[in-house]
Amino acid sequence: MNDPLLNFEGKVALVTGGSRGLGYQMAKALAERGADIIVASRKVEACEKVAEEVRGLGRRALAIGAHCGKWDEIDRLIETAYAEFGRVDILVNNAGMGPRMASHEVPESLYDSVLNLNLKGPYRLASVIGQRMKAQGSGSILNISSVAALQPLAQVVPYSAAKAGLNAMTIGMAKEYAPEVRVNCICAGPFLTDIAEAWTEEARQTADNALRRPGRPKEIVSAALYLLSDAASFSTGSVITVDGGS
Repeated sequence: MNDPLLNFEGKVALVTGGSRGLGYQMAKALAERGADIIVASRKVEACEKVAEEVRGLGRRALAIGAHCGKWDEIDRLIETAYAEFGRVDILVNNAGMGPRMASHEVPESLYDSVLNLNLKGPYRLASVIGQRMKAQGSGSILNISSVAALQPLAQVVPYSAAKAGLNAMTIGMAKEYAPEVRVNCICAGPFLTDIAEAWTEEARQTADNALRRPGRPKEIVSAALYLLSDAASFSTGSVITVDGGS
């Protein structure tokens, strides 16, 4: 590594939603800089493809299929990760979903699913792993939120509410698990991940932000690496935007 502050050798990183999109980009970037990777999402086959790519970089990797909105599956994920690696140094809470629907049409089952995946799951992961990180003497947690938490939009109200909760959780846990553990958050804007396949061509080319375009997945990596690394040793409880200037 040219910059020792961004060297993750000897670190074990758990990335939820790591099989595609922003999660994949962050998992790959951490592996390229020396970290061993645990990739978690509902489809273990997709996780295994990323794990194989990580192994090709000379790093250890573990693929785990788990629904990151269900506590029992989260607990199994955590125990499997610790059984394999003995520790987790980095947690990236990236798994999430935000279907668009008129608020009065949202069924209870969908409301629960959105809140579970975007807030309840990250809470369980960060609280259990955060306590273990504190006991081991170090750790870094990164929650991936959304600008919808700061500028809520119509028809994604449960998602906006869940992400606002994730922002609050970040600040509270940063205080709870300090000084050994740092907890930070990125509020992401529109990114050209797989969900953009359902967008119009205009939406894929332009956006209502200062840069007038959606982000490319790799563009979240630099902010994530900073917050997870020793370069951000004085940053905790931070909620930053990576959104093209919304």
